[in-house]
Amino acid sequence: MTTTQERGPWPPGPRRPVPAAVADVGGVLARMRDLDAALPAGDGVAVFNRVYLTVTEAVVRRIEDGGFADPGAAGELDLCFARRYFAAVDAAAAGRRPPACWRPLFQLRRHPGVRPLQFALAGINAHIGHDLALAVVDACRALECEPPDLEGDFDRIGVVLTGLEERIRESLMPGPDLLDIADPLTHIAGSWSLEMARDAAWAAARMLWGARRLPEVAEEFAERLDASVGLVGRCLLTPLN
Repeated sequence: MTTTQERGPWPPGPRRPVPAAVADVGGVLARMRDLDAALPAGDGVAVFNRVYLTVTEAVVRRIEDGGFADPGAAGELDLCFARRYFAAVDAAAAGRRPPACWRPLFQLRRHPGVRPLQFALAGINAHIGHDLALAVVDACRALECEPPDLEGDFDRIGVVLTGLEERIRESLMPGPDLLDIADPLTHIAGSWSLEMARDAAWAAARMLWGARRLPEVAEEFAERLDASVGLVGRCLLTPLN
């Protein structure tokens, strides 16, 4: 049971019955589709948004097909996860600073020297490297459970992500052939690992949950996580021409 003393640096999401959490994932898809329609195709945020939409559609299909042990918990985690991205989008649209992990993408979203795959990787880095850990904590608070209770469905979502990763990378390559080994994008694309980012996010979630009764410690850890993920994002978005 969550108490006021347990609250850390995360705004807790509104509690809702489990079936509503599943149904509300449809609202997540609608918001992503609205963004896809509104943003210019070459915009860096639009590139990531299309990737995220593809992933979310796959997760929703798996929820609907009974591919999760607890569809309600999986839906809640998906909602908490998406809210972090939407908060960054809304902050940038309102002229406010998004979290540090998102700033490189929003600052360089129209840079002509940054390629689509870089935009996609930078967005995935921000969302997995930072937002996912906090979303696990958000979901645990909303569901009144512990991180181990979500671990199975966390891993099942990871299977969906892994299955789509290679297809996403290939779709954003600059040509039909494999990248030349001398192309800097080859090295940038190979420098970031989804599997390692997911493992780190799970470890960070457990750390944040364990520190929830020490809000100053949890807040400092979250801030440093945000900054370090932002630094990686800046490197991923190094202009190539």
